[in-house]
Amino acid sequence: MSTTIDLFRKEEATHFAAGEVIFREGEIGEAMYAIQEGEVELRIGDAVLEVLGPGQIVGEMALVDHSPRSATAVARTDCRVVVVPEKRFLFLVQQTPFFALQVMRVMAERLRRASRR
Repeated sequence: MSTTIDLFRKEEATHFAAGEVIFREGEIGEAMYAIQEGEVELRIGDAVLEVLGPGQIVGEMALVDHSPRSATAVARTDCRVVVVPEKRFLFLVQQTPFFALQVMRVMAERLRRASRR
């Protein structure tokens, strides 16, 4: 079961065409992304770690620890994603404890899945 975050479902989104890179492994992360429509692959090298869909987030880890991106995110299908800059992310974490808990759940789920591989 994946944690979904519906907070961003009605916000203005950015479009990514199928195959387009949203962010690359090793880049500095200045935003996270909330998927409204479509699917996004998380990759390390050529290996697909996970496929994410509507209601899921990607890129949050770089905002939490300020380390370079640990994976590449690629639009698997045409996608609409909400770009959440770090300043807004920090505001939401501070002002909306449930949002912070949801982000922690997403990270915990991904860590557990990765440790089972």
